Amino acid sequence: MIWRLLSIGFVPTASLALSPLSTLAKPAIASRTSDRCNTLRMSDDTFANQSKSGEIPSYDGDEKAKATDFANYFCSYAQLYHQKQMLVDHNRMASYHQAIMGNPDVFKDKVVMDVGTGSGILAVWAALAGARKVYAIEYTEMAKHAKCVVEANGVSDIVTVIQGAVEDIDLPITDDGLEPEEEGGTLVVDIMVSEWMGYFLLRESMLDSVIRARDKFLKKKTGLMFPSHCTMYIAPVFDEDDRKQSVHEYSGTMEDWTEFVESTRSLYGVDMGVLGKDFDREQKEYYLLSSRWAELSASQVLAEPKVIKQYDMSTCTLEDARGISMGEAMASFDFDINADQAEGGCVSGLAGWFTSDFKSRTDDIGGANAPKINPAFLSTAPEAGYTHWGQQVMHFMSSIPLLQGETTRLQGSTELVRTKENARLYNCRIRFSNSRRKSGEDKDGHILMQGPVVEHVYQIP
Repeated sequence: MIWRLLSIGFVPTASLALSPLSTLAKPAIASRTSDRCNTLRMSDDTFANQSKSGEIPSYDGDEKAKATDFANYFCSYAQLYHQKQMLVDHNRMASYHQAIMGNPDVFKDKVVMDVGTGSGILAVWAALAGARKVYAIEYTEMAKHAKCVVEANGVSDIVTVIQGAVEDIDLPITDDGLEPEEEGGTLVVDIMVSEWMGYFLLRESMLDSVIRARDKFLKKKTGLMFPSHCTMYIAPVFDEDDRKQSVHEYSGTMEDWTEFVESTRSLYGVDMGVLGKDFDREQKEYYLLSSRWAELSASQVLAEPKVIKQYDMSTCTLEDARGISMGEAMASFDFDINADQAEGGCVSGLAGWFTSDFKSRTDDIGGANAPKINPAFLSTAPEAGYTHWGQQVMHFMSSIPLLQGETTRLQGSTELVRTKENARLYNCRIRFSNSRRKSGEDKDGHILMQGPVVEHVYQIP
Protein backbone atom coordinates (compact mmCIF):
# COMPACT_ATOMS: atom_id res chain seq x y z
CA MET A 1 0.00 0.00 0.00
CA ILE A 2 1.10 3.58 -0.55
CA TRP A 3 -0.35 6.94 0.34
CA ARG A 4 1.20 10.32 1.02
CA LEU A 5 0.25 12.87 3.65
CA LEU A 6 2.10 16.18 3.64
CA SER A 7 2.69 17.39 7.17
CA ILE A 8 3.84 20.68 8.64
CA GLY A 9 4.12 22.37 11.94
CA PHE A 10 4.47 19.68 14.59
CA VAL A 11 6.04 20.71 17.87
CA PRO A 12 8.68 18.40 19.36
CA THR A 13 8.15 17.67 23.03
CA ALA A 14 9.33 15.06 25.47
CA SER A 15 6.64 12.86 23.97
CA LEU A 16 7.06 11.34 20.55
CA ALA A 17 3.31 11.51 19.87
CA LEU A 18 3.47 14.74 17.91
CA SER A 19 0.63 16.55 16.18
CA PRO A 20 1.13 17.22 12.47
CA LEU A 21 -1.43 19.13 10.44
CA SER A 22 -1.97 17.05 7.35
CA THR A 23 -3.88 16.78 4.13
CA LEU A 24 -3.83 14.15 1.45
CA ALA A 25 -1.59 14.87 -1.51
CA LYS A 26 -1.33 13.05 -4.81
CA PRO A 27 -0.14 9.49 -4.11
CA ALA A 28 2.91 9.93 -6.29
CA ILE A 29 6.51 10.46 -5.27
CA ALA A 30 6.76 14.21 -5.69
CA SER A 31 8.54 17.28 -4.34
CA ARG A 32 7.21 18.26 -0.96
CA THR A 33 7.49 21.94 -1.75
CA SER A 34 5.26 21.62 -4.83
CA ASP A 35 2.41 20.07 -2.82
CA ARG A 36 2.83 22.05 0.34
CA CYS A 37 0.71 25.00 -0.76
CA ASN A 38 -2.30 22.66 -0.83
CA THR A 39 -2.19 22.15 2.94
CA LEU A 40 -5.08 23.76 4.78
CA ARG A 41 -4.59 24.94 8.33
CA MET A 42 -7.56 23.87 10.38
CA SER A 43 -8.23 23.12 14.02
CA ASP A 44 -6.70 20.09 15.70
CA ASP A 45 -10.20 18.69 16.19
CA THR A 46 -10.84 18.82 12.46
CA PHE A 47 -7.66 16.89 11.82
CA ALA A 48 -8.19 14.32 14.59
CA ASN A 49 -7.62 11.30 12.36
CA GLN A 50 -8.23 8.82 15.15
CA SER A 51 -11.11 7.68 17.32
CA LYS A 52 -11.68 8.94 20.83
CA SER A 53 -9.98 5.81 22.13
CA GLY A 54 -6.90 6.54 20.00
CA GLU A 55 -7.56 3.76 17.48
CA ILE A 56 -7.78 4.06 13.70
CA PRO A 57 -11.26 5.45 12.90
CA SER A 58 -12.35 2.48 10.78
CA TYR A 59 -12.44 0.43 14.00
CA ASP A 60 -14.39 2.52 16.51
CA GLY A 61 -14.45 6.07 15.22
CA ASP A 62 -17.56 8.24 15.20
CA GLU A 63 -18.92 9.58 11.92
CA LYS A 64 -16.72 12.67 12.07
CA ALA A 65 -13.56 10.64 12.65
CA LYS A 66 -14.47 8.22 9.88
CA ALA A 67 -15.13 11.10 7.47
CA THR A 68 -11.75 12.60 8.28
CA ASP A 69 -10.09 9.21 7.87
CA PHE A 70 -11.75 8.76 4.49
CA ALA A 71 -10.64 12.20 3.30
CA ASN A 72 -7.08 11.76 4.56
CA TYR A 73 -6.56 8.10 3.74
CA PHE A 74 -9.13 5.94 1.98
CA CYS A 75 -10.21 8.32 -0.77
CA SER A 76 -6.94 7.99 -2.70
CA TYR A 77 -7.42 4.24 -2.92
CA ALA A 78 -10.65 4.83 -4.85
CA GLN A 79 -8.60 6.22 -7.76
CA LEU A 80 -7.56 3.90 -10.58
CA TYR A 81 -4.49 6.09 -11.02
CA HIS A 82 -3.38 5.11 -7.53
CA GLN A 83 -4.15 1.43 -8.05
CA LYS A 84 -2.12 1.47 -11.27
CA GLN A 85 0.89 2.80 -9.35
CA MET A 86 0.88 -0.34 -7.24
CA LEU A 87 0.05 -2.68 -10.11
CA VAL A 88 3.11 -1.57 -12.11
CA ASP A 89 5.42 -2.22 -9.16
CA HIS A 90 6.75 -5.49 -10.56
CA ASN A 91 8.69 -6.52 -7.46
CA ARG A 92 5.46 -6.24 -5.49
CA MET A 93 3.38 -8.01 -8.11
CA ALA A 94 5.85 -10.83 -8.77
CA SER A 95 6.16 -11.63 -5.06
CA TYR A 96 2.42 -11.95 -4.51
CA HIS A 97 1.94 -13.81 -7.79
CA GLN A 98 4.62 -16.34 -6.83
CA ALA A 99 3.21 -16.72 -3.33
CA ILE A 100 -0.34 -17.39 -4.54
CA MET A 101 0.03 -19.07 -7.93
CA GLY A 102 3.09 -20.99 -6.71
CA ASN A 103 0.98 -22.77 -4.07
CA PRO A 104 -2.00 -24.34 -5.88
CA ASP A 105 -2.02 -27.32 -3.50
CA VAL A 106 -2.37 -24.94 -0.56
CA PHE A 107 -5.15 -22.85 -2.13
CA LYS A 108 -7.13 -25.75 -3.58
CA ASP A 109 -10.67 -25.82 -2.15
CA LYS A 110 -9.79 -23.27 0.53
CA VAL A 111 -11.70 -20.22 1.82
CA VAL A 112 -9.67 -17.06 1.26
CA MET A 113 -10.08 -13.47 2.46
CA ASP A 114 -8.34 -10.56 0.72
CA VAL A 115 -8.24 -7.60 3.10
CA GLY A 116 -8.13 -4.31 1.18
CA THR A 117 -8.58 -5.92 -2.22
CA GLY A 118 -8.29 -2.68 -4.23
CA SER A 119 -8.48 -3.62 -7.90
CA GLY A 120 -9.19 -7.24 -6.92
CA ILE A 121 -6.14 -8.79 -8.55
CA LEU A 122 -5.03 -10.80 -5.52
CA ALA A 123 -8.53 -12.18 -5.13
CA VAL A 124 -8.56 -13.21 -8.81
CA TRP A 125 -5.22 -14.98 -8.38
CA ALA A 126 -6.53 -16.81 -5.32
CA ALA A 127 -9.50 -18.05 -7.34
CA LEU A 128 -7.27 -19.10 -10.24
CA ALA A 129 -5.01 -20.92 -7.76
CA GLY A 130 -7.93 -23.16 -6.82
CA ALA A 131 -9.73 -21.48 -3.91
CA ARG A 132 -13.30 -22.63 -3.38
CA LYS A 133 -14.45 -19.24 -2.08
CA VAL A 134 -12.76 -15.81 -1.93
CA TYR A 135 -14.06 -12.81 -0.02
CA ALA A 136 -12.55 -9.58 -1.35
CA ILE A 137 -13.03 -6.80 1.21
CA GLU A 138 -12.72 -3.17 0.06
CA TYR A 139 -13.75 -0.05 1.98
CA THR A 140 -13.84 2.40 -0.95
CA GLU A 141 -15.76 2.73 -4.21
CA MET A 142 -12.90 0.78 -5.80
CA ALA A 143 -15.03 -2.22 -4.84
CA LYS A 144 -17.15 -1.53 -7.93
CA HIS A 145 -14.08 -1.73 -10.16
CA ALA A 146 -12.97 -4.90 -8.38
CA LYS A 147 -16.32 -6.52 -9.21
CA CYS A 148 -15.78 -5.65 -12.87
CA VAL A 149 -12.30 -7.19 -12.81
CA VAL A 150 -13.63 -10.32 -11.12
CA GLU A 151 -16.39 -10.71 -13.71
CA ALA A 152 -14.10 -9.96 -16.65
CA ASN A 153 -11.74 -12.72 -15.53
CA GLY A 154 -14.42 -15.34 -15.15
CA VAL A 155 -14.22 -15.92 -11.39
CA SER A 156 -17.38 -14.18 -10.17
CA ASP A 157 -18.77 -17.56 -9.09
CA ILE A 158 -15.85 -17.85 -6.63
CA VAL A 159 -15.03 -14.28 -5.62
CA THR A 160 -17.50 -12.16 -3.65
CA VAL A 161 -16.56 -8.49 -3.33
CA ILE A 162 -17.81 -6.93 -0.09
CA GLN A 163 -17.66 -3.15 0.31
CA GLY A 164 -17.08 -1.98 3.86
CA ALA A 165 -14.57 -1.82 6.69
CA VAL A 166 -13.26 -5.28 7.50
CA GLU A 167 -13.80 -4.46 11.17
CA ASP A 168 -17.56 -4.15 10.52
CA ILE A 169 -18.40 -6.90 8.05
CA ASP A 170 -19.89 -10.32 8.69
CA LEU A 171 -19.44 -13.25 6.36
CA PRO A 172 -22.43 -15.28 5.07
CA ILE A 173 -21.26 -18.35 6.96
CA THR A 174 -24.53 -20.30 6.80
CA ASP A 175 -25.57 -19.19 3.30
CA ASP A 176 -22.19 -20.14 1.82
CA GLY A 177 -21.95 -23.40 3.75
CA LEU A 178 -18.74 -22.41 5.54
CA GLU A 179 -17.38 -24.61 8.30
CA PRO A 180 -16.13 -22.74 11.39
CA GLU A 181 -13.13 -24.13 13.25
CA GLU A 182 -15.33 -24.17 16.34
CA GLU A 183 -19.08 -24.72 16.20
CA GLY A 184 -21.00 -21.46 16.17
CA GLY A 185 -17.83 -19.41 15.67
CA THR A 186 -16.62 -17.11 12.89
CA LEU A 187 -13.19 -18.67 12.25
CA VAL A 188 -13.92 -19.89 8.72
CA VAL A 189 -11.05 -18.46 6.63
CA ASP A 190 -8.18 -20.77 5.64
CA ILE A 191 -5.92 -18.15 4.03
CA MET A 192 -5.83 -14.39 4.60
CA VAL A 193 -4.14 -12.35 1.89
CA SER A 194 -3.43 -8.63 2.19
CA GLU A 195 -1.06 -6.04 0.82
CA TRP A 196 -1.21 -3.80 3.88
CA MET A 197 2.35 -2.52 4.11
CA GLY A 198 3.12 1.22 4.08
CA TYR A 199 6.28 3.29 4.05
CA PHE A 200 8.75 1.86 6.56
CA LEU A 201 6.25 -1.00 6.89
CA LEU A 202 3.91 0.49 9.51
CA ARG A 203 2.85 3.84 8.08
CA GLU A 204 -0.92 3.86 7.40
CA SER A 205 -1.59 1.53 10.37
CA MET A 206 -3.49 -0.89 8.14
CA LEU A 207 -1.89 -3.68 10.13
CA ASP A 208 -4.51 -3.01 12.83
CA SER A 209 -7.30 -3.93 10.42
CA VAL A 210 -5.48 -7.08 9.28
CA ILE A 211 -4.93 -8.24 12.87
CA ARG A 212 -8.59 -7.67 13.77
CA ALA A 213 -9.70 -9.53 10.64
CA ARG A 214 -7.30 -12.38 11.47
CA ASP A 215 -8.59 -12.70 15.03
CA LYS A 216 -12.22 -12.65 13.87
CA PHE A 217 -12.09 -14.86 10.77
CA LEU A 218 -8.85 -16.89 10.38
CA LYS A 219 -8.68 -20.46 11.63
CA LYS A 220 -6.24 -20.43 14.54
CA LYS A 221 -4.75 -23.90 14.09
CA THR A 222 -4.42 -24.18 10.32
CA GLY A 223 -4.92 -20.65 8.95
CA LEU A 224 -2.23 -19.01 6.84
CA MET A 225 -1.28 -15.35 6.51
CA PHE A 226 0.10 -13.95 3.21
CA PRO A 227 2.56 -12.42 3.92
CA SER A 228 3.47 -14.52 6.94
CA HIS A 229 6.38 -12.54 8.40
CA CYS A 230 7.64 -8.96 8.06
CA THR A 231 10.97 -7.45 9.13
CA MET A 232 12.07 -3.83 9.53
CA TYR A 233 15.67 -2.69 8.94
CA ILE A 234 17.79 0.42 9.29
CA ALA A 235 21.31 1.18 8.05
CA PRO A 236 23.63 4.18 7.73
CA VAL A 237 23.71 5.58 4.21
CA PHE A 238 25.57 8.01 1.97
CA ASP A 239 22.98 10.32 0.42
CA GLU A 240 24.63 13.73 0.33
CA ASP A 241 22.95 15.14 -2.77
CA ASP A 242 19.49 14.82 -1.25
CA ARG A 243 20.65 15.87 2.21
CA LYS A 244 22.29 19.01 0.84
CA GLN A 245 19.21 19.74 -1.25
CA SER A 246 17.09 19.69 1.91
CA VAL A 247 19.53 22.03 3.63
CA HIS A 248 19.53 24.30 0.57
CA GLU A 249 15.71 24.44 0.54
CA TYR A 250 15.65 25.21 4.25
CA SER A 251 18.24 27.98 3.87
CA GLY A 252 16.34 29.43 0.94
CA THR A 253 13.05 29.64 2.80
CA MET A 254 14.78 31.33 5.76
CA GLU A 255 16.40 33.90 3.44
CA ASP A 256 12.98 34.54 1.97
CA TRP A 257 11.60 35.04 5.50
CA THR A 258 14.24 37.67 6.26
CA GLU A 259 13.33 39.55 3.09
CA PHE A 260 9.64 39.23 3.95
CA VAL A 261 10.17 40.72 7.42
CA GLU A 262 12.12 43.67 6.00
CA SER A 263 9.62 44.39 3.23
CA THR A 264 6.63 44.15 5.58
CA ARG A 265 8.29 46.55 7.98
CA SER A 266 9.19 49.07 5.27
CA LEU A 267 5.96 48.84 3.25
CA TYR A 268 3.35 48.41 5.96
CA GLY A 269 5.02 49.51 9.18
CA VAL A 270 4.54 46.19 10.98
CA ASP A 271 7.41 44.15 12.41
CA MET A 272 6.83 40.41 11.84
CA GLY A 273 10.28 39.49 13.14
CA VAL A 274 8.81 38.32 16.44
CA LEU A 275 7.57 35.22 14.59
CA GLY A 276 11.01 34.33 13.28
CA LYS A 277 11.83 31.61 15.81
CA ASP A 278 8.54 29.82 15.26
CA PHE A 279 8.89 30.08 11.48
CA ASP A 280 12.42 28.70 11.69
CA ARG A 281 11.27 25.77 13.81
CA GLU A 282 8.45 25.02 11.38
CA GLN A 283 10.73 25.08 8.34
CA LYS A 284 13.43 23.02 10.06
CA GLU A 285 10.89 20.35 10.94
CA TYR A 286 9.53 20.34 7.41
CA TYR A 287 12.77 20.34 5.42
CA LEU A 288 15.30 18.76 7.79
CA LEU A 289 13.30 16.61 10.19
CA SER A 290 11.00 14.78 7.79
CA SER A 291 12.08 11.51 6.25
CA ARG A 292 12.61 11.47 2.49
CA TRP A 293 11.42 8.81 0.07
CA ALA A 294 14.47 7.49 -1.78
CA GLU A 295 15.48 4.89 -4.30
CA LEU A 296 18.94 4.13 -2.96
CA SER A 297 21.53 1.93 -4.60
CA ALA A 298 23.20 -0.89 -2.70
CA SER A 299 26.51 1.00 -2.80
CA GLN A 300 25.00 3.83 -0.73
CA VAL A 301 24.48 1.50 2.25
CA LEU A 302 27.54 1.88 4.48
CA ALA A 303 27.16 -1.03 6.89
CA GLU A 304 25.28 -4.28 7.35
CA PRO A 305 21.59 -3.42 7.91
CA LYS A 306 20.21 -3.92 11.41
CA VAL A 307 16.88 -5.62 12.16
CA ILE A 308 14.86 -3.37 14.46
CA LYS A 309 11.49 -5.19 14.48
CA GLN A 310 10.10 -8.54 13.37
CA TYR A 311 6.47 -9.49 12.93
CA ASP A 312 5.01 -12.98 12.85
CA MET A 313 1.70 -12.25 11.17
CA SER A 314 0.05 -15.26 12.80
CA THR A 315 0.75 -14.09 16.35
CA CYS A 316 1.55 -10.34 16.38
CA THR A 317 -0.74 -8.14 18.45
CA LEU A 318 -2.34 -4.73 18.15
CA GLU A 319 0.23 -3.48 20.64
CA ASP A 320 3.01 -4.73 18.36
CA ALA A 321 1.40 -2.81 15.48
CA ARG A 322 1.72 0.48 17.34
CA GLY A 323 5.41 0.67 16.53
CA ILE A 324 8.75 0.36 18.27
CA SER A 325 9.12 1.34 21.91
CA MET A 326 12.28 2.86 23.28
CA GLY A 327 14.22 0.15 25.03
CA GLU A 328 13.04 -2.78 22.92
CA ALA A 329 15.89 -5.24 22.48
CA MET A 330 15.97 -4.98 18.69
CA ALA A 331 15.57 -1.20 18.65
CA SER A 332 19.24 -0.45 19.33
CA PHE A 333 21.96 -0.34 16.67
CA ASP A 334 25.75 -0.42 16.61
CA PHE A 335 27.30 0.16 13.18
CA ASP A 336 30.98 0.06 12.23
CA ILE A 337 31.85 1.97 9.04
CA ASN A 338 35.35 1.48 7.66
CA ALA A 339 36.24 4.54 5.58
CA ASP A 340 38.59 2.52 3.37
CA GLN A 341 35.72 0.24 2.32
CA ALA A 342 32.89 2.77 2.09
CA GLU A 343 32.05 4.22 -1.32
CA GLY A 344 30.76 7.47 0.18
CA GLY A 345 32.82 10.03 2.04
CA CYS A 346 30.43 10.55 4.93
CA VAL A 347 27.36 9.29 6.76
CA SER A 348 24.36 11.31 5.56
CA GLY A 349 21.80 9.65 7.80
CA LEU A 350 19.90 6.45 8.42
CA ALA A 351 17.57 4.69 6.00
CA GLY A 352 14.72 2.33 6.84
CA TRP A 353 12.95 -0.35 4.80
CA PHE A 354 11.27 -3.73 5.20
CA THR A 355 10.97 -7.24 3.81
CA SER A 356 7.96 -9.55 3.72
CA ASP A 357 8.11 -13.34 3.69
CA PHE A 358 5.50 -15.76 2.43
CA LYS A 359 6.41 -18.98 4.19
CA SER A 360 5.05 -21.71 6.43
CA ARG A 361 3.95 -20.89 9.94
CA THR A 362 6.66 -20.90 12.58
CA ASP A 363 4.57 -20.59 15.76
CA ASP A 364 4.02 -23.73 17.82
CA ILE A 365 0.34 -24.21 16.98
CA GLY A 366 0.53 -23.40 13.31
CA GLY A 367 3.85 -25.07 12.77
CA ALA A 368 2.34 -28.35 13.85
CA ASN A 369 -1.03 -28.05 12.09
CA ALA A 370 -0.99 -25.59 9.17
CA PRO A 371 -0.14 -26.59 5.58
CA LYS A 372 3.43 -26.07 4.41
CA ILE A 373 3.91 -23.60 1.57
CA ASN A 374 6.45 -22.92 -1.16
CA PRO A 375 8.12 -19.71 0.00
CA ALA A 376 8.15 -16.34 -1.75
CA PHE A 377 9.88 -13.13 -0.73
CA LEU A 378 9.39 -9.37 -1.13
CA SER A 379 12.17 -6.91 -0.36
CA THR A 380 12.18 -3.12 -0.45
CA ALA A 381 15.92 -2.97 0.31
CA PRO A 382 18.18 -0.90 -1.95
CA GLU A 383 19.70 -3.99 -3.58
CA ALA A 384 16.24 -5.25 -4.58
CA GLY A 385 15.63 -2.47 -7.11
CA TYR A 386 12.61 -0.22 -7.47
CA THR A 387 9.47 -0.64 -5.42
CA HIS A 388 6.86 2.05 -4.85
CA TRP A 389 7.70 1.88 -1.14
CA GLY A 390 11.35 2.80 -1.73
CA GLN A 391 13.31 3.56 1.42
CA GLN A 392 12.73 6.25 4.04
CA VAL A 393 15.88 8.29 4.67
CA MET A 394 16.30 10.33 7.84
CA HIS A 395 19.09 12.77 7.10
CA PHE A 396 21.32 14.02 9.87
CA MET A 397 21.43 17.78 10.36
CA SER A 398 25.17 17.56 9.65
CA SER A 399 26.85 14.66 7.90
CA ILE A 400 29.53 12.62 9.69
CA PRO A 401 32.81 12.59 7.70
CA LEU A 402 34.57 9.26 7.12
CA LEU A 403 38.36 9.57 7.39
CA GLN A 404 40.74 7.24 5.60
CA GLY A 405 42.42 4.70 7.85
CA GLU A 406 39.72 5.10 10.47
CA THR A 407 36.48 3.34 11.41
CA THR A 408 33.46 5.32 12.53
CA ARG A 409 31.19 3.68 15.07
CA LEU A 410 27.56 4.75 15.16
CA GLN A 411 25.63 3.64 18.25
CA GLY A 412 22.09 4.43 19.18
CA SER A 413 18.44 3.46 19.30
CA THR A 414 15.18 3.96 17.47
CA GLU A 415 11.62 4.60 18.56
CA LEU A 416 8.61 4.62 16.24
CA VAL A 417 5.19 5.72 17.49
CA ARG A 418 1.98 7.08 16.09
CA THR A 419 1.38 10.80 16.05
CA LYS A 420 -0.94 12.28 18.59
CA GLU A 421 -3.66 13.42 16.20
CA ASN A 422 -3.37 10.94 13.34
CA ALA A 423 -3.29 7.25 14.16
CA ARG A 424 -2.12 6.43 10.64
CA LEU A 425 1.06 8.53 10.77
CA TYR A 426 4.27 7.83 12.65
CA ASN A 427 7.19 9.74 14.10
CA CYS A 428 10.62 8.21 14.45
CA ARG A 429 13.03 9.20 17.20
CA ILE A 430 16.70 8.55 16.46
CA ARG A 431 19.15 8.85 19.36
CA PHE A 432 22.82 8.24 18.56
CA SER A 433 26.46 9.08 19.13
CA ASN A 434 29.50 8.50 16.96
CA SER A 435 33.14 7.75 17.67
CA ARG A 436 36.29 7.16 15.61
CA ARG A 437 39.16 4.74 16.03
CA LYS A 438 41.97 3.48 13.86
CA SER A 439 40.81 0.73 11.54
CA GLY A 440 42.03 -2.57 12.95
CA GLU A 441 41.64 -1.36 16.53
CA ASP A 442 39.25 -3.43 18.65
CA LYS A 443 35.74 -2.09 18.80
CA ASP A 444 36.14 -1.10 22.42
CA GLY A 445 39.80 -0.16 22.05
CA HIS A 446 41.45 3.26 21.93
CA ILE A 447 39.04 5.98 20.79
CA LEU A 448 40.37 8.89 18.74
CA MET A 449 37.18 10.94 19.09
CA GLN A 450 33.89 10.52 20.92
CA GLY A 451 30.96 12.66 19.80
CA PRO A 452 28.03 13.79 21.94
CA VAL A 453 24.64 12.10 22.05
CA VAL A 454 22.35 13.53 19.37
CA GLU A 455 18.60 13.11 19.27
CA HIS A 456 16.15 14.01 16.52
CA VAL A 457 12.47 13.26 15.89
CA TYR A 458 11.50 12.74 12.26
CA GLN A 459 8.06 12.77 10.70
CA ILE A 460 7.35 9.89 8.31
CA PRO A 461 5.26 12.01 5.88
